[in-house]
Amino acid sequence: MQQHMYRFGEELRRRRLAADLSLEQLGRRVHYSKAQLSKVERGLKRPSAELARLCDTELAADGALARLLDTADSPMFLPDPGRDDEVWLMYLDKDGTSTLQPMKRRSLIAAGAASALSLPLAGGPLPVDTGAGTLVEASRVLFDQFRRIGQAAAPRSLVPALIAQIHALEQLARLAGPRSRGELLVLASRYAEYTGWMAQEAGDDRTALWWTDRAVQLADSCGDEALAAYALVRRSLICLLGGDPVQATELADRALRSAAVPRVRGLAAQHRAQSLAVAGDHSAAMRSLDEARELLSMDTARSDAPTLGASHVPDVVEMYTGWCLYELGRPRQAAELLDRETSRLSPHALRAQARHGARRALAHAAAGDIDQACTVASELLSSAAAVESATISTDLRRLARLLGRHPRNARAREAARRLITVLPHQSS
Repeated sequence: MQQHMYRFGEELRRRRLAADLSLEQLGRRVHYSKAQLSKVERGLKRPSAELARLCDTELAADGALARLLDTADSPMFLPDPGRDDEVWLMYLDKDGTSTLQPMKRRSLIAAGAASALSLPLAGGPLPVDTGAGTLVEASRVLFDQFRRIGQAAAPRSLVPALIAQIHALEQLARLAGPRSRGELLVLASRYAEYTGWMAQEAGDDRTALWWTDRAVQLADSCGDEALAAYALVRRSLICLLGGDPVQATELADRALRSAAVPRVRGLAAQHRAQSLAVAGDHSAAMRSLDEARELLSMDTARSDAPTLGASHVPDVVEMYTGWCLYELGRPRQAAELLDRETSRLSPHALRAQARHGARRALAHAAAGDIDQACTVASELLSSAAAVESATISTDLRRLARLLGRHPRNARAREAARRLITVLPHQSS
């Protein structure tokens, strides 16, 4: 890493001098002090990804400085999602606390475990499909309610209820007639995918991958091919958050080249754009966002079908364009776009408010608008504390570090202190 620091410092100095800029002039443009930049150029201070991207933009380096950081020296190792013959059981204590433990499917069957919803059907198959159809409709409505609750609650609190619902739907599918069996399994697969997302939000990548894989198995069993490609999108996001944009891009590419429905491929193009932005490739990232916008406009899914991907963001591509601009070292453009798009979010979507609010605050801080960054940070603290998201915590830590670079600013000191007090609750 020391060698990387020296190489970065030498290249930064070479490009700064070629642009005929002093340390003080470049510092004013990227909102770093002359002393901080001097330490980076001499290899005494490790450069941040934010600094690399800002300098890339100001010095027209086309991502060359960001690439010198080697954000992923080796491909990220995705954790083993677990055994295919595992199922998860919820143990509920009388005080209301619960734990989840994996066990062999064979043991579960031997124990004769059954879901509460399947008990009235224990006498045999449903006589007609309309009964199962009613349950499908009820479970579909419940799925939307879970997603709404997920916008305002800690992810760990939802996982046990989601797992119970998946098991209930699987049991119902075994007892239903052929017309309803497919609908029940498709719905179960969507529950499993959302369970994986909540596990990832809780910071548990292994559990997230297990439930994502289980979602694919359920979808395959009823001929629904969309989730297999979407699972690649989810893995791409895990790699990106884990600091491996190269593998993230490759996984998103595979989903994009698949025969999946336009929405899944559009989401793949969107995540590919994020990975390319982190790698500093502006042109490719913008082209991928254009592709995402075109594919998502072609989405013809039934309005009553469970949604894959974000459902509480009015224009998901515009929102992610803002984040890509931030990653590409264009924080002022990013802040303007994120200001506009976050104003369109529902006030009840606390998770979306916290996630995109944190990114908005980061953009303002990187653009040098510290007072506005502090204002945004204070607005999102209660939402961030409520939803306890591991991914949002990562952005809040970045924000606290950015604000910490301004120790003479009283508002920045106070905002950084308040952010740090929230973070332990989110990482527990």
